[in-house]
Amino acid sequence: MHVLLTNDDGIEAAGLQALRRALLEVPGIELAVVAPDGNRSAMARSITTRRPLWVQEVDFDDGTVGYATDGTPVDCVRLARLGLVSGHEPEVVVAGINHGSNLGDDITYSGTVAAALEAIVLGSRFVFDVAASFTASLVAELQSAPLPPGTLLNINVPGSDPEGVEVARLGKRIYRDELSLEEEGSAGRRLYRIYGDASYEREETGTDLVAVAEGRIAVTPIHFDLTDHTGMDELRRRDLARLIAPAARDVGP
Repeated sequence: MHVLLTNDDGIEAAGLQALRRALLEVPGIELAVVAPDGNRSAMARSITTRRPLWVQEVDFDDGTVGYATDGTPVDCVRLARLGLVSGHEPEVVVAGINHGSNLGDDITYSGTVAAALEAIVLGSRFVFDVAASFTASLVAELQSAPLPPGTLLNINVPGSDPEGVEVARLGKRIYRDELSLEEEGSAGRRLYRIYGDASYEREETGTDLVAVAEGRIAVTPIHFDLTDHTGMDELRRRDLARLIAPAARDVGP
């Protein structure tokens, strides 16, 4: 099974290296590593379109090699799928291990999750954001029991020894952001920082936030279909075609 390993923390990140070593121990896996050459956190699904991408081969301490690029995490997946590594078309994309959590609403910002979503868009199956040993075992199982097409697994591991695994829905992060003036420059320029602590609704049950807070590994299946199907039914009942004639009159010839 061809497995692509990437992340958004950079090819030298400790999390990616731990995961790389664990995946190399899984029989039947051919591993390719394509990752950013530095930190690309919170870049979401950014891609590089207006300039070429630099790619450099990187030697790892065990004699294997990877590829570092000055692009984004999504660029890494695209490079691999378009043939960067000769003879290696990814069947499973593993993104992580992330330095920090991707819980609740945060997944929409994450470059690591974006790499996973790109794998779905391009047709690969995918495992995401896991502690190294848990990932290796899970990837091994995928060889005999693959995920349904278009499925992304968002997996968050607590910072202590896990007390179990919970299949959980995404929770709701609550941010208390503040706007802080850091510096005033010339010509009216100001340097601001936007940041705040995040919390969650502790009364909720069954969410990834609660599972991790209580010491369990949270596994959340995610798909790329953002369509609100209930909303579609409601809009169909409104006969939107009747708005065409008034709109045409307002615009004029």
